[in-house]
Order: sequence, then structure tokens, then C-alpha cells
Amino acid sequence: MSDSSDWLERSRRAVWHPCTQMKRHERLPLVPIARGDGAWLYDFDGNRYLDAVSSWWVNLFGHGHPAIKDAIKKQLDTLEHVMLAGFTHAPAVELSERLAELSGLGHAFYGSDGASATEIALKMSFHYWKNLGQANKCRFVSLENGYHGETVGALSVTDVPLFSATYAELTHKGLRVPTPDARLALPGESAAMVAARAASALENVLAKRHGEIAALILEPLVQGAAGMAMYHPDYLKRARAACDRYGVHLIADEIAVGFGRTGTLFACEQAGIHPDFLCLSKGITGGFLPLSCVLTTDSVYDAFYDDDVTRGFLHSHSYTGNPLACSAALAVLDLFEQEDVIAANRDKAERFTKLMAPLAEHEAVRHFRHTGMIWAFDVETSRADFSQAFFSAMLEKSCLTRPIGKSVYFMPPYVVDDEQMAHLVDATLETLSSLRLAGDDHPAEAALP
Repeated sequence: MSDSSDWLERSRRAVWHPCTQMKRHERLPLVPIARGDGAWLYDFDGNRYLDAVSSWWVNLFGHGHPAIKDAIKKQLDTLEHVMLAGFTHAPAVELSERLAELSGLGHAFYGSDGASATEIALKMSFHYWKNLGQANKCRFVSLENGYHGETVGALSVTDVPLFSATYAELTHKGLRVPTPDARLALPGESAAMVAARAASALENVLAKRHGEIAALILEPLVQGAAGMAMYHPDYLKRARAACDRYGVHLIADEIAVGFGRTGTLFACEQAGIHPDFLCLSKGITGGFLPLSCVLTTDSVYDAFYDDDVTRGFLHSHSYTGNPLACSAALAVLDLFEQEDVIAANRDKAERFTKLMAPLAEHEAVRHFRHTGMIWAFDVETSRADFSQAFFSAMLEKSCLTRPIGKSVYFMPPYVVDDEQMAHLVDATLETLSSLRLAGDDHPAEAALP
């Protein structure tokens, strides 16, 4: 078997890696991974790395979980794929039924990844209003610093310039409203007060322009690419009420925060609301296979139900509702039910937060925050290369982390244990100390996205 250096060079020669300036890998080597087991990833030389980011937030139950593997293997023996246009199959039907029961929404429309779910929801909302004779409702409201994917439609509602600025000429101009990010609290303000202030700004926009607005799209409770910006659930309650008042859809992008990440199966539960569209992906298959889903209400579905073909939702992906991916998702739902994952995570989160007390008190740490199985903090440093330096230093300590600018976050698989989290915390404290001592004489470089 080839060693890591061989795979590294072969990958650089043949693979265009995502979300990457490839020239950077002249000095920041790729990490070739040979296998995964539980919370760990292993390279070809036998080194291991604690997957503290769940491989871009997708891996819920650890690498190689036997129940999910077995479900996929069993499905392989009967049906690997059939198109979902004009045909159906048991895994897609069963998954749709279970998701509807869990979410309180109706029909499920499947895509391949998070960005495709965003595209589906945006198009579906616009088309709904068009079918109702209100084609003027074609604009979308999104939060400052929000992220919803990198396809062209998704970039229209994404407010992260690193991703969106280059393609501004291609995107449909939307409306931005203030984020309820609790870090923006003024002196004396609570997180709930920040949420109320931001919700008032949203209400003003909807009051003035609801005639041209199809939907509000947001990431409930946690804005991931904004550095894990966390906010009070009151904002969701107020946003739901404002959307109802002015006839605007609410799209909940739970691609990253769904399936238990925030402490409930769906983040919207913490506000006691139901969105008009619920976008799901990432953890839906436990990190095994690509799949996304948009759940919506029966009233939205009914607006497309017609003899006229053009009033139907004529959107498709070749692998829509793939049986293997749906089988993996069903196994994930089984695990939540059989192992009472939400309650178990609540206990883990309490213990892990106590483990992180030294981090919260570190002199360089600001805004230590926690929601469910997500922890984050900002680092006060003038190092322009902080994110890369932190990433590299943590790899040397057997930990995979991926700071967003100067925000460090942990989003580990749910199988992570106390010993592994203690290792992660110790490695982080050591890295913060060493980077702070190293000073600021470093070239300016863009942060890891």
C-alpha cells in the first residue's frame, strides 16, 4: 500500500479540491486519509486524527457505524437505484413518511446535497406564488452573514463575501436583514434582546416590501459559516409570526443544524414553530452518502397539483431519492429512536461543557458559546494566518479542526467520549498558548474557508 506522501502528490496532480486555493497546498500539505473508525480518521502511515468537525458536519455516529453500513449492504442486494420520476421505491416512501411524522410537514422532495436543497426551496417558494398569480413575489430575505450553499441560487441568499462576491453578477439580488447573533449584544443587552432588535428590523422590511418577497431563509439558532454565530430562539418565533402576518414563506435551512446538532432533532423545535420549508442534508445519512430533502406543507404541495404540466414542480436530479442513501437515512432515524440519542447528547453536552471551562477562561478566548453538540469561541489575535496555523498545529496533536477565520468550533460525532473530548480540549489549550507565544510576524493570508 502506498504511503501518505504518495497519495498526497497524486491527489495534487489529479484532483481539484473543493473550497481550496490549490496553490496553498505547496506549503500546507493535504492529509491523505486511508480509513475511519468511530471518531477517528487514519492516514496511510497509521497516524490518527480526532474528527472534531464531523467531516464538514455530516458524520453523526462515527465513521463506519455498523448499523448504517448494514442497511446499505442490505439495500444493495435488492435495488441500488431507480429514477424517482414515474417510479417509486420502499426506502423513499418510508423515509418520507417518517420525516413527515417527525417534522409535522407533508411531502418530501429529494436532492443530492445542501445547496440543492436550498435551490429546491427557493424555486418552490417562487413557483408557489406564481401559481397563485403573484409572480411579483420573487425576492428573498436572508440574514447578514448567512450561508446557504454555493450554487448560483444559493449564493443569492448567502452573505459570505469569500464565496459570493466573485459571482455577484450572476446572482439574483435579495434583501439582507440584521443577524440576531448574540455576540452583537450592546452593553446590558441579553441574547433575547438582540433577537428582539433583529426581529424588529425584519418586521420593518416585511411590512414595507412583502408584496415582492417570496420567502425569508435562515439557519435556525446557529449560523455556521458566520463562525458558529448563535442566537436566541425568540427570533424564530418572531420571524414566524412576521412571515404569517405579511404572507411570506419561512425557509428553515437545517442542513447543518438538523438531526440533533442543536439539542433537539430539529432546531425549530426550540422555538415551537413549523417552517413552510425545511431543508435537510449533511447528517441525514450519518455521513455515508449524499442526500438532501426539502419538506413542505400540504398547502404548498396543493398549489402545484393541477392538470397543467407547467404548474408542476419540474425540478429533478438524476439520483433523486436514491434507495441506498434513503436506506442509510432510515438507519440514522432508527439510531435516534433506539438509542435515545437526543437525551444522551444532552448529558454529554453538559459534561463536555464542564471539560471546556479552562478554554472559556483562557485569556485569548472571547465569546465562548455552546448550543447542543456545537461549541465555539473567538480568539483574540492579530495573526493573519491564525486559521491555517491553528489547523496545522492541531493536526500535529492528532486533532482535525477547521477554524472559520478567528472562530474555533467543535462539532464532533455523537459517539465521541469524555477521554477524546479531554484530549481535544488539552490540545486546543496547548495550541492557543503556542500560537500566542509565536507572535505576529507572519504574512497575511486568507483564512481557511
